[in-house]
Amino acid sequence: MGMMQEFKEFAVKGNVIDLAVGVIIGGAFGKIVGSLVDDVIMPVVGLVFGKLDFSNLFVVLGSAPEGTARTLAAMKQAGVPVLAYGNFITVAINFAILAFIIFLMVKQINRLKRETPPPPPAAAPEDIVLLREIRDSLKK
Repeated sequence: MGMMQEFKEFAVKGNVIDLAVGVIIGGAFGKIVGSLVDDVIMPVVGLVFGKLDFSNLFVVLGSAPEGTARTLAAMKQAGVPVLAYGNFITVAINFAILAFIIFLMVKQINRLKRETPPPPPAAAPEDIVLLREIRDSLKK
């Protein structure tokens, strides 16, 4: 069996296709959660904490050129090394929300699996039943 044939069998297996679909949906879902955090949650959190903008929190690690604005974008554009911990806070909140949503989804799926009763075993065909009766009568 050639390597291309083996690769073809591998690529068309259900698990690989399911994984590809999961990665694509996960990427889109990550964008949705990112927007939820950036556009909905972070403004509310910023309002509670005195209108802080977490994405613009940083510590300058080098010396900034004279006249550089004290914003993260200006520091990065000037090539000043900065520790952008505000962005880390935003990413950590994104992760926590995403993990919680996935937890709720898995919990719901598991609950649905438990509620679905297993299908009853299929009845044996009539000829099998007759053969079993003959077998049992011969044993006597």
